[in-house]
Amino acid sequence: MDVTVTQRTRTVVRAAPIACACAFAGAGAYLVTHDPSAGGSRYPSCVFHELTGLWCPGCGLTRGAHALLRGDVVGAVSMNVFTPLVVAAITLTWFGWLRRAWGRPIRPFAHRIPTWTGPALFVLVIAYGVVRNLPGFGALAP
Repeated sequence: MDVTVTQRTRTVVRAAPIACACAFAGAGAYLVTHDPSAGGSRYPSCVFHELTGLWCPGCGLTRGAHALLRGDVVGAVSMNVFTPLVVAAITLTWFGWLRRAWGRPIRPFAHRIPTWTGPALFVLVIAYGVVRNLPGFGALAP
C-alpha cells in the first residue's frame, strides 16, 4: 500500500506544474483574444483604484500582458514598466518548480543575486506606485 501512495503522490507532484501551465496557457489564450482595454466587465477592476482613484503599482499589468502576448513590448511597458519583469519572474519560477517536481536540481542562479535586491525591488515598486500618481507623471499611468 505504501508503494501505491508514494507513486500517486509522485504523480500528483509531477502533474501539478503541468496543470498550472495548462491553466496559464488557457488564461493567456483568453487574454490575447479579449482586450482588457475594451469596455465591458470581462476582467475585475483594481480595488485600490476603485476606492482611491489612484493607480497602484500593479495597475496595468493585465493590459501589459495583453500587449506582450500580442508582441507589443513597448505597449506592455507603457501600461506598466514591470510587465516584462513579472512575466519573466513567473516563467523562471515555474521552470524551477517543474525541475524540482521532476527530481532535477534547480539552477542556483539565485545565489548570484545580491541580498539587497529584494528590499531594493520592494522600494522601487512602492516608489513607482507613488510617482505614477504625481502630477506631471501621467505617462506612467496605464
